[in-house]
Amino acid sequence: MGDPAGIGPEIIAKAFRDAPDVMRGCFVAGDVAALRRAAAWVTGEGVALPVAVIEQPADALRAPPRCVPVLQVVEPPPQPVPLGQVSADGGRMAGDAVFWAARAALRGDIAALVTAPLQKEALAAAGDPYARYPGHTELLQAVAAEHLGRPVSQVPVRMMLANDELRTVLVSIHVSLRRAIEQVTAENILQTLRITHQSVGAALQKTPRIAVAGLNPHAGEGGLFGTEEADAIAPAIAQARAEGIDARGPFAPDTVFMRARGFAEFDVVVAMYHDQGLIPVKYLGVEQGVNVTLGLPLVRTSPDHGTAFDIAGRGVADASSLIAATRMARQLSQ
Repeated sequence: MGDPAGIGPEIIAKAFRDAPDVMRGCFVAGDVAALRRAAAWVTGEGVALPVAVIEQPADALRAPPRCVPVLQVVEPPPQPVPLGQVSADGGRMAGDAVFWAARAALRGDIAALVTAPLQKEALAAAGDPYARYPGHTELLQAVAAEHLGRPVSQVPVRMMLANDELRTVLVSIHVSLRRAIEQVTAENILQTLRITHQSVGAALQKTPRIAVAGLNPHAGEGGLFGTEEADAIAPAIAQARAEGIDARGPFAPDTVFMRARGFAEFDVVVAMYHDQGLIPVKYLGVEQGVNVTLGLPLVRTSPDHGTAFDIAGRGVADASSLIAATRMARQLSQ
């Protein structure tokens, strides 16, 4: 359900109201009271949006259209979480919902996981174990590693942001720009290319055409603006191609996304750091953007936006990205 102080419960309720075919068989892992509060904000023409309490995931298959099935998987707070504010209760509830859903997916109780936005400051405010994780991706990685009996380092994951025009996969995710540059190594890039090849290829049912962005302006301009391209990126691409991966580059970061737009020359772009890869996709419109975590032994998607505390509770949040994320989760889970 995401952080109950944000727009997560609201866009979930809107998705069940506006896209009943997409949401068929889905249910909310979260808090019944939070979803009932949100359902009241999105009620149209005086008709109440029903919220049904279910006892197990399979009960969602019997829920009627435009009804929001909720499985209570978190401990309710002593008082309702205040809207638009960072709180330890909000972080704990959001985190517990993700923990529950990830373990359910790993057990095979559910086919896929779609995460509504959480607030990273609220996770930190909730203390241990929530404060260990910068966001959803790292939390899911840790749960998957525990399930597989491996160290986290042996369960590499990558973030892909996708819409109808562009897909980008990131070498590094939620780290500072300084650390992101340090993570531009041949090993990390090659690992990203392998994960991209396997995951995007499985989704497309073909070998994906992968473009690799450089780190520096003009992809280093032959070493004039930096040597990361020659020292790390090009060797990783060469090794990937030797393994049968259709990777090309490094290309100038300011033009490679245009070449991939509409999947004309490339099916996906591997970007070196968070903002390099996400700004182009988000500029095309956050309402259709979907975040997909690659490399996990489960299907996880999420909308391409945050908790939007500033508009929470006003009934104006757009559910389009959540609906797109659910649609993609259905496709990937098959």
